[in-house]
Amino acid sequence: MAKTNNMTTGSPAKHILRFAVPLLLGNLFQQFYNMVDAVIIGQNLGTSALASVGATGAICFMIIGLCLGICAGFGIPVAQRFGAKDYPEMRRYIVNSVWTAIALSVVITTTVLLLCDDILQAMNTPADIYDGSYTYVSILFLGIPLTIMYNMCASVVRAMGDSKTPLYFLIISSLLNIILDLILVKPFGIAGPAWATVISQGVSGVLCLIYMWKRFPIIRPQPGERGISLPHMGRLLLQGLPMGMQYSITAIGSVILQTAVNGLGLDYVAAMSAGAKLSMFFGCPYEALGNTAATYAGQNIGAGRPDRIGRGLRVMLLYGLIYSILAAVVLFAFGGTLSRLFMDQPDPFVEEHAHMLLMYNSAFYFLLAVVNTVRFMIQGMGYSILAIAAGVLEMIARAFVGFVLVDEFGYPAACMGNPAAWIAADVFLVIAFALILRREKQKVAIRGDG
Repeated sequence: MAKTNNMTTGSPAKHILRFAVPLLLGNLFQQFYNMVDAVIIGQNLGTSALASVGATGAICFMIIGLCLGICAGFGIPVAQRFGAKDYPEMRRYIVNSVWTAIALSVVITTTVLLLCDDILQAMNTPADIYDGSYTYVSILFLGIPLTIMYNMCASVVRAMGDSKTPLYFLIISSLLNIILDLILVKPFGIAGPAWATVISQGVSGVLCLIYMWKRFPIIRPQPGERGISLPHMGRLLLQGLPMGMQYSITAIGSVILQTAVNGLGLDYVAAMSAGAKLSMFFGCPYEALGNTAATYAGQNIGAGRPDRIGRGLRVMLLYGLIYSILAAVVLFAFGGTLSRLFMDQPDPFVEEHAHMLLMYNSAFYFLLAVVNTVRFMIQGMGYSILAIAAGVLEMIARAFVGFVLVDEFGYPAACMGNPAAWIAADVFLVIAFALILRREKQKVAIRGDG
């Protein structure tokens, strides 16, 4: 049996670092092959094609984020039952997560493909890049079932404390994606890298599923555990949908912001695309901390150890602060230079404005560290609904920037969209976390007295 990681005893710092590093590497590889798509498109097909990809970034984040959030939510009941050593119940949640994921794959894929054209038009996608944007995003949406399959498998494995196994398959997927990008971009244009992403995601999903089934006997359902259970499906949806909605609600603000930038013209869209891709790559450690926080909190709540959660959060925020300083130094110094990776020929305008976005974002990176760790801690403790409130605040902040400030101040205002959203979310999340942790500690004290 593959080794799991029980984070309910021992040093939080060691557990967090051991769990987060493979997650970080996995996120880096995932963002790496997303970034490679843009690099290969920009280098081989030009700035217009790069803008076509960039114009779809917000809508992809909204839809794919919905899927990622749902799958992450499915892992929380699994982590809690694993922490409580209730393995039969854990397996029932795993089985019902499969049935639920199949149903959601059909519904989400069908819906977004039907609405894809309307969404791109509503976002004021420039006419000269519209066809490329539609081609790229519609192919990615066809791969939604494969995205859900991989992330559901990875969520279950991580819930048991193993963050290394999904990494191995992401490495394979990333390398395959790069090879397919290079093979397919010339004959198929912008569609080639899109298909490369879908195929690579499918490969990592299938490999993770096979490996998980063979190497983790603890997850294999026993007689009487294989059937559909509406209560279990309801609990999974109660955890997964709020997390998915949190991503989507947050992304609505990004869609509004992207719509405002689309109205500024192709060159601004290209600059935003290059800067956003680099910013997402440098933001990978915060995603790793967030996923670690959810599993860490879920296991410790399941084990009746809320006293360990505050200690874990302090460790994660320290890691986040150290990284934020290093990332800001690099992006302030070299952000413009790095943006050249996405250009087939030097473009001073795109370089300057991509660098501007990176400086604005990286100056506030520690706020992003707080958003991810605190929000996922709250979700891991079973309070996913509250994450929606934080997502709404992010949406409102980005929408205000997009609707009001970009009109008044132009592109520099758009660069402040993310920092404004992080500030708004952090105010709510820090207060909510303190109240929830106090409540959980009181529950344990009452049970102890009883």
